Amino acid sequence: MTSFFSRLFKRALDGIERVGNKLPHPATLFALLALLVALISWLAEMISVRAIHPADQSVITVNNLLSPDGLRWMYTHIMSNFVKFPPLGYALTAMIGIGVAEGSGLFSGMIRTLVLHAPTRLITGSIVLAGVLSSIGEGVGYVILIPLGAMIYHAIGRHPMAGLAAAFCGVSGGFGANILIGANDTILAGLSETAAQILDASQKVNPTVNYYFMFVSTFMITLIGTWVTEKIVEPRLGTYSGDAEKAAVNQLTRQEKKGLIGALIGLLCVIAVLALAVIPQGGILRNPENHGMLDSPFFGGIIVGILLFFLVPGLIYGLIVGTIK
Repeated sequence: MTSFFSRLFKRALDGIERVGNKLPHPATLFALLALLVALISWLAEMISVRAIHPADQSVITVNNLLSPDGLRWMYTHIMSNFVKFPPLGYALTAMIGIGVAEGSGLFSGMIRTLVLHAPTRLITGSIVLAGVLSSIGEGVGYVILIPLGAMIYHAIGRHPMAGLAAAFCGVSGGFGANILIGANDTILAGLSETAAQILDASQKVNPTVNYYFMFVSTFMITLIGTWVTEKIVEPRLGTYSGDAEKAAVNQLTRQEKKGLIGALIGLLCVIAVLALAVIPQGGILRNPENHGMLDSPFFGGIIVGILLFFLVPGLIYGLIVGTIK
């Protein structure tokens, strides 16, 4: 019975692998989904789909994007749609700080520190966790951690493809999770706020609304990714018999270590300044009328805190290491 289920499970994995290999490029998927939206708008108009606005009870009709009027509307509104996209301001503001931290090499140094100093028995979990945390730096996980995972596994005598898979699991599977607030959260908050304001124009949505879910998901994905890698992926790959040379995994230089220490000090200074502006009853970032927190300038402008959270450590790291001059 056990062998029957093992064969069945293997066939299921083979099927998933074949289907996954046939999926088109993400850019192609995006284009196909855009075309699908246009086709749905045509079909919805053809069958006279209607909806009632929940706030003012007005009738909402479908605009056919494939009609002459719809095509003209798309052509003339491309720029305004982009400029007025609600999350754009949030994302651009956050990306200033995140971009500096990534461009200075801070994220790369943090990821290598986490992975290279992990005990061998915890290496898989460390790689998956680093992948999840790397989502704060957009593409840094794909560029640095995925090849690094393969190199580390190869260096310790394990199948490099398993290390690559563990890193890819963390980077892609954990893209929406983190212990820090990032650009993705600001984008989602902007979208949610726009939707909420359909019912109530005064509604505000902070980028921190998903934090509890994100925080817990970070460790859930790490545990699940580690188990799947070690119990399913690595046994499925078997023993590595390739003749590829073991690539040297670059250790942190003395200057990079100094940069990380400086970045940590800078981060603590940012936290201390924000704490002084928020924790005291009369803090300048509390609500000046009732001294509350929920409707305070701190949460209203949380995106500025996110900007400083990455900008200051990134600048300090870059100045110490020499990537910023």
